[in-house]
Amino acid sequence: MRNAAVEIAGFKVEPGQRRLLDLPVADLYTHAQLTMPVHVICGRLAGPTLFVTGAIHGDELNGVEIIRRLLALNVLKRLKGTLLAVPVVNVHGFIHQSRYLPDRRDLNRSFPGQLSGSITSRLARHVASEIIDRSDYGIDLHTGAIHRTNLPQIRGDVDNDEVMRLARAFGAPVIIHSRLRDGSMREYAAEKGVSVLLYEAGEALRFDELSIRAGLRGIRRVLATLGMLGRPPPATRRRVEPVVSRRTSWVRAPISGVVNLRVQSGASVRKGTLLANVSDPFGETSVPVHSHCDGVIIGHVTLPLAHEGDALVHIARFDDTREASETVEEFQLEHDSAT
Repeated sequence: MRNAAVEIAGFKVEPGQRRLLDLPVADLYTHAQLTMPVHVICGRLAGPTLFVTGAIHGDELNGVEIIRRLLALNVLKRLKGTLLAVPVVNVHGFIHQSRYLPDRRDLNRSFPGQLSGSITSRLARHVASEIIDRSDYGIDLHTGAIHRTNLPQIRGDVDNDEVMRLARAFGAPVIIHSRLRDGSMREYAAEKGVSVLLYEAGEALRFDELSIRAGLRGIRRVLATLGMLGRPPPATRRRVEPVVSRRTSWVRAPISGVVNLRVQSGASVRKGTLLANVSDPFGETSVPVHSHCDGVIIGHVTLPLAHEGDALVHIARFDDTREASETVEEFQLEHDSAT
């Protein structure tokens, strides 16, 4: 069956066409125009519509590179359905290497937005009406915040069968149950019946090759699972079966000082495992930081300076920590060899 044409912001893309559209957003105060680029690939044959978005937080760069590599794939010439790719959603933040927009608001807490609201609210409204409302599925690409890095992971509603089907297909080693947050893109998409995966991997303002390759491969697997592409790229090793966690927690700094981290993302820990030492700059005081539970580390700080109470290490808990650790190790071996 022939695919239907797509119309976004007054631009029409016919089946078999591929166009780069510039959606207008709030201009700069220099009177310079600012637009949000949207790449539309409308396949000849009918199929679902999937959106892939990056840099909702303007300092999260891995997603930008993942989408760039995705758009360069020749296999998209045989796409069924429609792909809406937005490498940089938060254009203002991207320009200033900032998580936020000029009004200091978080775009991912501003949906569905309104055209008469703040600059963040207006951008959210554009994304909601022109991208999400036209889609059946979505993949939103993120990294850890500034000075924090994340193990590649999928976050979503594990009680939603369709979300879980796509999360398992993506192939990240860990799936984290994440409730819908007020004003988030995922909350708005869920209200519209759009199943969305949130991919977290790496650190803000940095490229991480393993995270980028894993993200690109994951998107290809989802496209294949949805019937939009042929088979996904073959794994170099045994296919990783993700493990699911419903419980995560941060271990925090007991005092202010210099942090010597003793673990890395992906490491398996037991209750009581030494995670870090926090010392004063003169070496007179040193306080060990231990794990308060069994689990796998899914994120940690990268800046070796902390105030008392700062989050240091993020741990996901599993019914079988050994199985989770083996899954993460298998994933790292697969993508390290590919890298």
